[in-house]
Amino acid sequence: MRIHDFAIVGAGIAGASLAAELAAGGASVVVLEAEERPGYHATGRSAAFWEECYGGPEIVPLTLASGPYLRHNGFLSPRGALYLGREDDRRALDSFVARFAETGAHVERLEGASLQARVPLLRDEWNQGVWEPACADIDVAGLHQHYLALGRRGGVDLFCRARLAQARRSAGSWQLATERGEQFSAATLVDAAGAWADQLADLAGARPLGIRPLRRTVAQLRVDPAPAADLPLVLDINGGFYFKPESGRLWLSPHDEEPSVPCDAAPEELAVAEAIDRLESVTRWRVLAVERKWAGLRSFSPDRLPVYGGDPDCEGFAWFAGQGGYGIQTAPAAARLAAQLLLGAPRDTMTQHLDAALYSPARFG
Repeated sequence: MRIHDFAIVGAGIAGASLAAELAAGGASVVVLEAEERPGYHATGRSAAFWEECYGGPEIVPLTLASGPYLRHNGFLSPRGALYLGREDDRRALDSFVARFAETGAHVERLEGASLQARVPLLRDEWNQGVWEPACADIDVAGLHQHYLALGRRGGVDLFCRARLAQARRSAGSWQLATERGEQFSAATLVDAAGAWADQLADLAGARPLGIRPLRRTVAQLRVDPAPAADLPLVLDINGGFYFKPESGRLWLSPHDEEPSVPCDAAPEELAVAEAIDRLESVTRWRVLAVERKWAGLRSFSPDRLPVYGGDPDCEGFAWFAGQGGYGIQTAPAAARLAAQLLLGAPRDTMTQHLDAALYSPARFG
């Protein structure tokens, strides 16, 4: 049986991007995807934006490092982001600006009429804000297919409907078996299993890190009047909602983070109703219909930072997981960095300013 250098479990944006980067570094890679197609779970359900401040100051370096790659390859479309608040939220908005002042993210404090100019149906009491001009929509499907194609050209072997059932370390390599009886062997097993990351670690005999899936709900609304195509991404500074236009409709989320078991996530009716109630308290749109709704699982480590690199206690086991809701916008730099760590390769211009220790599994002791 052929022994691959790396077996990656999961073919969402994490597994696909890392596989492409490892193959570009000369490694042999096999990717095992449990579902019938890559990207069925979190990747295929993303609200799809690139926002410099999303995830906090420790994520900004990954986001900024990924920006040039995403722009150069045509995956970003200008959008802009506006964080909103009321008079009572002045301190929270000022603190937001101060928190990101030294990160390289571009933020600008706004108030009054300048908010109405960007969101014409905004209710008067929502008169405080922070503007992020660099925010952009991401072509998620295009980016995912880009990495899958790079992987194919680099010789990556992708197997779907290949849910891992057994992982055993023997004589310096992993012996892997799927539920359908397929057999694989690899020197390094990489956990890019998203919501199932801890389950995979347990299966392989590694210590789970406490990566928790949290459900996020999104609804597509038909509203009157229809939202302008150039409406920015609008977010509550207190985390109560966000919305953005999409093909003449409005995508709306209550910004929920409901703990969940790893599963095929489904939206909760209550979450959709809460989101609509919040939208109507902020704007004067009339909601005519909920056209569709969906949910995805965003998976976080205990400190809400991603986990990249070799496990310090389990030989040949590596992590590329816990990427929360920012795994797509950080994919280029995250995958490049993780590949360099796993291959022992030098940093390049994309990754030279990233602090890998922030994301190391060793930080959990």
